[in-house]
Order: sequence, then C-alpha cells, then structure tokens
Amino acid sequence: MENRENMTPEERMNVQALGEQEKVTEAYDENQIQVLEGLEAVRKRPGMYIGSTDERGLHHLVYEIVDNAVDEALAGYCTEIVITLHADGSCSVQDNGRGFPVGLHPKLGRPAVEVCLTVLHAGGKFGGGGYKVSGGLHGVGASVVNALSRHLQVNVYQDGKIYQQEYERGKVRYDLKIIGETERTGTTIRFWPDVKGEDDEGIFETGNFQFDVLKTRFREMAFLNRGIRIVFNDERGEERKERTFYYEGGISEFVKYLNKNKEVLFPEPIYISGMVGTTSVEVAMQYNDSYSENIFTFVNNIHTPDGGTHMAGFSMAITRVVNDYGRRHNVLKANDANLTGDDIREGLAAIVSVKLEDPQFESQTKSKLGNSEVRTIVNSLVGKQLSDYLEENPQHAKLILDRCLAASRAREAARKARELTRRKTVLESGSLPGKLADCSERDPRKCEIFLVEGDSAGGSAKMGRDRHFQAILPLRGKILNVEKTRLDRVLANEEIKAMITAFGCGVGEDFDISKLRYDRIVCMTGADVDGSHIRILMLTFFYRYMRPLIEQGHVYAAQPPLYKVTYQKQERYCYSDAELDRIMTEIGREKKPEVQRYKGLGEMSAEQLWNTTMDPEKRTMLRVSVEDAIAADEIMSLLMGEKVEPRREFIEQNSKLVADLDV
Repeated sequence: MENRENMTPEERMNVQALGEQEKVTEAYDENQIQVLEGLEAVRKRPGMYIGSTDERGLHHLVYEIVDNAVDEALAGYCTEIVITLHADGSCSVQDNGRGFPVGLHPKLGRPAVEVCLTVLHAGGKFGGGGYKVSGGLHGVGASVVNALSRHLQVNVYQDGKIYQQEYERGKVRYDLKIIGETERTGTTIRFWPDVKGEDDEGIFETGNFQFDVLKTRFREMAFLNRGIRIVFNDERGEERKERTFYYEGGISEFVKYLNKNKEVLFPEPIYISGMVGTTSVEVAMQYNDSYSENIFTFVNNIHTPDGGTHMAGFSMAITRVVNDYGRRHNVLKANDANLTGDDIREGLAAIVSVKLEDPQFESQTKSKLGNSEVRTIVNSLVGKQLSDYLEENPQHAKLILDRCLAASRAREAARKARELTRRKTVLESGSLPGKLADCSERDPRKCEIFLVEGDSAGGSAKMGRDRHFQAILPLRGKILNVEKTRLDRVLANEEIKAMITAFGCGVGEDFDISKLRYDRIVCMTGADVDGSHIRILMLTFFYRYMRPLIEQGHVYAAQPPLYKVTYQKQERYCYSDAELDRIMTEIGREKKPEVQRYKGLGEMSAEQLWNTTMDPEKRTMLRVSVEDAIAADEIMSLLMGEKVEPRREFIEQNSKLVADLDV
C-alpha cells in the first residue's frame, strides 16, 4: 500500500481513483525481462531501423544494400553497380568490388559474410581500415535487410571462387558453400521483401517497388560519385526498363541537371574541391534566373536536408568573398551596406558534398551534420578557390555582383511590402483581410481555413461551413505565378497579401510557423482545369515562400465531387469517373438518371458543399507532402517557369496518362 502521509490532496485523489483498481496479478521479476536474440529485435520493431513498413521502408531496403556497394566505390574498389527489380518481386544488387570477406570471424568462428548478414552492428565501418568514409555508420544495413526479407541469397566472387549462402527471415539455411569458379570479384545480394499475406507474419504492407522513386535516388548517387556506373533494370511488366547513370563530371553535372529548366548566368558551373586531412570537399555552383536558392548538401552521399556545419561554412565563405570582391573593385561603395547571405544565394543552385571518416549527425535521421571542424574546412577551401575564380573570370564576377545587387534592392522593397502583411495583435484584429470570414475558435490546433476560388463559391462555403472552427478566404481569379516573380512583386499581389495576413505567420525571412492561426490550410478549388491551375499556383507559392507549411503537414487539397447523379429524387455524388461508371451500372443506364458534371464549386449549394467537401465526418482531403525536394523543385520549375520547350516536352511525354481531359 502506498504511503499517503506526505501526499497532496490531489495525489491522494489520484491514488483513490487509479491505484485501488484491480492490480496486475502477474509478478514483475527477472522472468519478465525479455532478451531478443539475433535479428528478432528488427522484426519486432522494424520502424526503428527503416522508418516505416510502407513503400518508403520497402525502398530503404534497396538503399541499404546499394549504399554498401557505393562504400566499396568510395574505398576505390568498385566501378559498377547493377540493380535489378525481378518479376518474382525480388531485388538484386550486384557490384564489382572486393566482395564480402568469407574467412572465419576470429571471435564468432563463422564466415565473416554470415556475421555481417546475421549480427547487428557487425561490419567494416567501425575502424580497422576497411573503409575510410561510409554512409552506413551503424553496421545494421545488410543484417536489417536480411531480417526483413522472406528470403535472401548472397553470392560472393572472390579468390577465383563463387561462394553462396541463403537465409529465411534472417536465419541461415545452410553453411557458406562454394558453387563454382569465376574470374570476377564482388558481391550479389538478392532479397525477397517479407510482404504481409492473408495468413502470414509478414512485415511490409506492399512489395511494389516504385521504379521512378528508385531511379531518382540512383541518379543522385551517380552524380555524387564521379565515375561510378549505376545500371538500373526493371524486368517486371511487359516492357523491360533499363537506365544507366554515369557522370564523369560528377556534381558539376548535378548542378546542370538542377538548372536544366532555367536560364543560367554563365554556361559552366563553378567547381571547387579539396582535401584537408581525411576530409574531402566538393562544391559546384551556378546562378540561374529564378528568385529562390536551391542548395543541396550531402555527407558521405547522405542528403542532409537541414544542412549543418558544411552548409554554414559554405554560406559564410560565399558571403565574405562576394562582399570582399565588391569592395576591392568599388562595386560596393564605402557607404553601401554589405550584401546579405540571402542576397548572394538568390538564384543560386549548388551542391555541397563532403566525405569524412567520422561524421556526427545531430539526429538519428542524419538530417544535419554536427562536426564543428567541417565548418572551418569548407569555409577555408570555398573562400580561397571562389576568390581565385572571381579574379580570373571578371565577366562572370560582374554578372554575379549585378545579380546580388538587384536581389538586395528587391529585398529592401520586399521588407517594406512585408510590413503591410504582418498580422497585428488580437486587439487589432481589424488588420485581417476584409473578405476573410474567420472562425470563432482561438486554438489554432482546432482551426482550418479554406482558400476558395471565386466569390460565388466563397458565398456557398461561408453559408455551409461550421463557423466555430472553419474560416473561409475567397480568392478572386488566379493568384500570381511566383515562380516568375521576385518577392517584392509577390507581396504586392492582393490575393497573396490576404493569405499571408490571414495565416499570421509571416513570409520569407519573417516566417514563424509558431504563429500560424490555422492547423489546416485547405486549397478548395473546382474539379475543372481552371481549378487545378489555381491550386498549383497556391502550392507553388507555399513551396517557394512558406515551405515549412507543406513539410509539417499543414497544407491540404479538398476533393470536391466531379458529378452529381440524380435518380428518383435521390442524389449521389461521384468523385471519379470510375465511381460514376459503377453507380450508373448499379442504377441501370437504361433508366437514364440525370448526371450533372460540376465545373466549379459555385454550382453547388451551401448544403451540398458542406455534405461533400467540408464536413469532417464525410469529406476526403489529400495532404500535400514533399517527398523529394530535388524532384519537387524540378517539377515546379518545369511547369511554372519561363521555359516553354521543356514544358511542351513534358506534356507530350505524359499526355497518354490523362484519363479525363477537361477543355
């Protein structure tokens, strides 16, 4: 019984309410402490090792094995990696490196390849000279893939022999054996992911590898590792697909790829590289005609979306060098303020790639590098080589300075424009846009705002909403295409100003997501071409100037119905052509039910809009996410940028995918 003498009254009440319920009768002693042996822990908690058991986790298996092959390339022993998606649902990764060691492990007395595939935290990346740099730090990659595969087969080509071993759900089927002779070296791992079945203990929700997702990753790896050939085959389906990625120019070609849908200031990227101790640095950079920076950082081939010390060193260096050059050549006068980092990075596409022996990340997700010495190394190397480049290429230096000065002038204009969009305090709520129909709830976590095209639809939405937690902001016509416009002009647009003011969290350098007034921002546009265009214009604005809204899951796309089917005074709504076809078949086409195709939200009454699109109990909404920042930037530039020809090619290549063309 608890000692209640020193308890507060509240604690005593809690004990009475909770502690005197029926207690667990089973003893809690040494017998209840479980030890998961071998790879059981991975199968018990797969999310701890690969993040999830959906498509993303499935693809992570492939990345783990390919990363091992790339590590062989970084060590100087592998030049080609072949990845194949087989028709039976398996994936194989073949490299021409040294091959897994096959000798007996001195402590465990088992072949080293078996140890690597069956023991967590066993590998050649903890020291001992096997690998100088590696993306796989924890020695869990290959063994985790083995644990989460229904079946895995490894072939090692070494010393003129072919060694083979197979596993089932991480357990060895037979001892390592020699099955033939060969002149090649390397490793082939083929695995069948453990997909859930009807009467099965499987792990993954799907076994469907996405060709385009994997293709994007392998292209990135080939860019980052100059001279490695990555061959990607897909043997599934009627048509075999094959892509080969090989870039002799490395990250310089990566920057050209980022800028392929943009106009560039000078034809060849600036390339900087160097080695300090065991740390290598590569930087490629090139300015384009856009108004946003596009800088991607990598550590040992791992993308670090939150940057870190390598990004900090790069930013410090280019800011210092450009300002120093401007002062020396009298482009910046004595009384002029220095250009800011934002001014200098506007319109810059860059890749910053560092490779080091012992990277320290600030989180398990490896999204931000923490090694303090890397900041100094990158700062020094970039500063020296960029300064030399500007002195040796005065024409390019002038183009860069002019570009940065124009950005500085626009930044000052944008600062003044932002002052007009800042959200005032609750006592000054008159600053909210006049056409906003706000909600009465003041807890942002419970609130949502619908961005509605047109006054007609806005009127229906205002009448049909739940005023307690739903706000409505009607937008007149199509908002500005921010992909073609600098921030100062963006902030002069009335519709964009209304959104910024309503959201309350600012924009650009003033953005503060903690001040967001609505947890859900819903783009509610019609199901026609104009509605789709307006939605993509909104999303382009959010992506370029309020990206955390998307990254943190606050942006949604409403899914209004495409059709209303009326038969015998009953109304049914269809959200796709397939659903319409099913309902028409169910009713009977010969009965000729009335079908209305909604071209816009204004054609719906307030009650219909609530029942189909706004009622949380019935509606369907899509959450907008950014899975791959590089791919997202590419598609934004392609669809919304200045260049027409790439857009025409995209439409021609994808026209066959259009199922319902509305013209």
